[in-house]
Amino acid sequence: MVDVGSKAETARSATATGRIAMKPEALSAIRDGTVPKGDVLAAARIAGIIAAKQTGTLIPLCHPLALDSVSVECTVEKQGVRVTATASLSGKTGVEMEAMVACNIALLTIYDMAKALDKGMVVEEVRLLSKTGGKSGDWHADERAG
Repeated sequence: MVDVGSKAETARSATATGRIAMKPEALSAIRDGTVPKGDVLAAARIAGIIAAKQTGTLIPLCHPLALDSVSVECTVEKQGVRVTATASLSGKTGVEMEAMVACNIALLTIYDMAKALDKGMVVEEVRLLSKTGGKSGDWHADERAG
């Protein structure tokens, strides 16, 4: 692990996004709340929050962090669901991995809950959108088409 002992605590946040593309029938069932396993988007939000809190145990050499906040938003789009996750804390190291893990696990939860309706769903476009705080300062992803 990187030694962060001498670093100053600063307010830090990170936001990640990704999407899962699927057939219209699966998307309709998610939107309408008729997926046999239950409320897909609610489960995805909870799974993402839990995952963010477990990042230090999932990724080797990643510091375990006491997060101040994690939010996971699921938005139904034309051909799938977009997940956006934000993690924040006051600490000595960034929360980029926590936001990315939250996003990925929320997307995988959507897949798991709806796979009976569409096994061909595709998790795609997972990326960091922004991070704030720390020695390197703020960073924002370039806008991309798609």
